[in-house]
Amino acid sequence: MSGLFKARNQVALVGFAHSKATRKPGRPLGVTALETARAAIADAGLTPHQIDGFVSSPLLPTTGDHAVEDGISTVTSNWLARHLGLDPAYVVGFQGIGQITGSLTLAVNAIASGAADYVLFHRALHLPPGKYNDNSLTEASGAMQWMAPMGFFGAMPAIALAYNEYCQRYGATREAMATLVCEARKNGSRIPWSAWYQKPLTVEQYMAEEMIIEPMCRLDADMPVEGVACFVLTSAERAKDLPHQPVYVSGYASGYPTKNRAMLHWTLDDMMHAGEGLSTRLWESSGFTASEIDLPQLYDGFSPFVYIWLETLGFCKRGEAHEMILSGGIDSDLPGTLPVMSGGGAIGNGRMHGVPQMLECYLQLSGRAGERQRGNVTTGLACHSTPHFGGAVVYSNDPS
Repeated sequence: MSGLFKARNQVALVGFAHSKATRKPGRPLGVTALETARAAIADAGLTPHQIDGFVSSPLLPTTGDHAVEDGISTVTSNWLARHLGLDPAYVVGFQGIGQITGSLTLAVNAIASGAADYVLFHRALHLPPGKYNDNSLTEASGAMQWMAPMGFFGAMPAIALAYNEYCQRYGATREAMATLVCEARKNGSRIPWSAWYQKPLTVEQYMAEEMIIEPMCRLDADMPVEGVACFVLTSAERAKDLPHQPVYVSGYASGYPTKNRAMLHWTLDDMMHAGEGLSTRLWESSGFTASEIDLPQLYDGFSPFVYIWLETLGFCKRGEAHEMILSGGIDSDLPGTLPVMSGGGAIGNGRMHGVPQMLECYLQLSGRAGERQRGNVTTGLACHSTPHFGGAVVYSNDPS
């Protein structure tokens, strides 16, 4: 896609619901999904039978060696539609990487094309009993035989390598990352559904953590939780008759690794290169520039991702993100800063993937953030996953 998005501001978010993010769910994920879906539909001023489209992404409800059972450890679009007692015209599940962006684009395209009038978008994350990354493998084959025996297994080692490159190249310190993580936890501690509600973090606590994979500690990764988020979308024209301020989808873009490397192996330059391509497509699609975004919400499943998003999207120069953060440049309580973690993100709320970023854009742009409401917010940006393995969406509360 090149140039302005043809469905720019033609589709809007009109309602939402979010379950509590919890470490001890105590019931099947499907039960939470049904309750949350009904609440989101009611919030939009609709009834379930008006919903004629369902989109989601069941991929990665958890990782490790755990059974995947629909309604128990994952919730597909089909399962949710069926258990709501509906026979909708449009039911799909996104299967690629960048689940939030991918699912949302399916919803937007369905409404813009007339395939559906009211679409329920949901994301359901499962927390299995035992250790989240339990794996029963006793041997590694294929490309992993050259990496797993040396400890290069899973996402954290892959991110730590690129982050280590960043630190060595630009002189970034753990104190800068401590500032970022504490900002996320500060804001998440203000959100009642957050797993970290009323549990902020201090720089001293972060610095006291031992490193798991240098230079990352456990606080640099989001905590696994179970939870469900649902959003209702419809056309801009229909949104005029619904109770809440619509929040319009102005454009989106995805990014992909361009180098053929071993599994989970990307250099810092790989990530930056893919991110710069995504950035170019995003600004062309939405018609905005970085300087016109009031509320950028950057994905932080692993804390170093925020550095990469800041630099590839053009919010600061290459190599300067850590300095910007250390100097208070993202402190959401200070005037004139860039509040990239105002919604708490994944580190401040729990592993809800890109939901906190999307939700913060919706709440702030629709004027529904309550005591956390920021003034003069008309544009938002929600990033999901990484620039080389995910996407970003631009939102606006002005349809012009």
